[in-house]
Amino acid sequence: MKKSTFLYLFLVIVWGLISCQKATKIPNNYLILANQSIESDADWKKVIVALQEKHNAPVAYFQESPEDVMDTICKYRPRYIAVVDKPENINRETVMRLHKFSRQIDDDIFADFLWGYITGYNAEAALKMVNNSTEPLVIKNAVATITEISSAKWFDRFGFVDDHTKGLWGEKKGPGEQVVKDTVAPEQVLRKFYDLYAEYDPDLVVTAAHATQQNLEMPFSLGNLKPKDGKLYADFKDAPEFLKESGKRKVYFACGNCLIGDVNNTPNSMAIAWMNGSNAATMIGYVVTTWHGRNGWGGLKYWLTTPGRYSLAEAVYLNQQDFLNQQYEWSSKILTVEFPFDDTGISTKFEEARENLKSVGIENPTMDQIGFMHDRDVLAYYGDPKWDVRLQEIPEENDFTVKSEIKGKKCKITITTHDNFSLKRMAGDDFKKEHVLDLPFSYFFPERLKNPRLAEGQTWKAVVDENFLLIYNPEFEPSKTYTVILDIE
Repeated sequence: MKKSTFLYLFLVIVWGLISCQKATKIPNNYLILANQSIESDADWKKVIVALQEKHNAPVAYFQESPEDVMDTICKYRPRYIAVVDKPENINRETVMRLHKFSRQIDDDIFADFLWGYITGYNAEAALKMVNNSTEPLVIKNAVATITEISSAKWFDRFGFVDDHTKGLWGEKKGPGEQVVKDTVAPEQVLRKFYDLYAEYDPDLVVTAAHATQQNLEMPFSLGNLKPKDGKLYADFKDAPEFLKESGKRKVYFACGNCLIGDVNNTPNSMAIAWMNGSNAATMIGYVVTTWHGRNGWGGLKYWLTTPGRYSLAEAVYLNQQDFLNQQYEWSSKILTVEFPFDDTGISTKFEEARENLKSVGIENPTMDQIGFMHDRDVLAYYGDPKWDVRLQEIPEENDFTVKSEIKGKKCKITITTHDNFSLKRMAGDDFKKEHVLDLPFSYFFPERLKNPRLAEGQTWKAVVDENFLLIYNPEFEPSKTYTVILDIE
């Protein structure tokens, strides 16, 4: 590289860091990024205006990708970013690039903002997504294709088909009732899911069966949901039927499905059909073929472990920072290498993935290390990242409180455990432990802090960033108070 070129690049990087440090405060820490191609589209402009009014937020238009407006992001340093775009412009690569870009605003390894795509079958559907995520939502009713949440303790009413035992299903008909399980003939599983969906009119749908951008299989490949004209239908052999929708807003969390989060540059995809026809104001799903599941199952675990404590976006964000940190602890260079994605399937790429990890000093990569690298940037979040959507609290599991207080250049965080405190429950109660392991203590700061770090004398094994605190050696006991002191600027 010529000296003049090197000097130019050095000055650009320095200028970028300086401009990011001199941020302009915006009222709600919220920035809207929109594809320049929709700036002159009257219908899509309504989506942007609605977001601006909702969050009192500025908007910046990009030509190719959000990286085009790095200077604007550095100027405002938002805590939340909504990316408004048409489905024709969204695919696997745009999601992965947005993940990587979110970590480039400053020089640490963590994402500097929470983000979500605002999109839809058309502009009207995207505007509906914005409006549906204005008022808070507490999840009370759910339907699932997984057995991991079949205790249904989080829900008033619940129905599921089992992905562990063919033909098994269950339901919880009301608050305080127990889940009752039964079986149907395997060929009736799709019909059972269809009926449970109609009966329980869920606030939340959770799935983890096989899927693509064009179908969601019931467990054991016993039928399919498919998209058509922006809606979902059950592909019954005798006569396909659209899902029965009440029009209520909901969340769709595809925690373990392959490819279903990939819009794939078309409004005629499963992701768009969930958002449009099934009114998912937030949808989360993988944009690649998945196998390890650390990102999807981990996000769900953070949300379930302390119900009501985090919004869905906060839970997903905290999980991602946790497993970024775990990768960094394996090797300070691990985040510089990537899984070699293509369209040939995961099994053909394991050896290349191992070589990528070996290139940064990990001589004998484990399946977790390969899996974490695979899952790092491939979970899409559609919806307003500032939407306050939470699980309802479970009183007997609400066993600790956290408060923070800022005085001068110190932030004092006080953790008070109750008589019923359970360290095992805080760690996740072994939920999907084969993928996620135990969770650390986590805290999403009420407001972003400037350059927080553990004060001198603190012995916590902690990770501190401007948005969060993670403690990996909590060892908390019931009925005690613990204090974490941070230095801030």
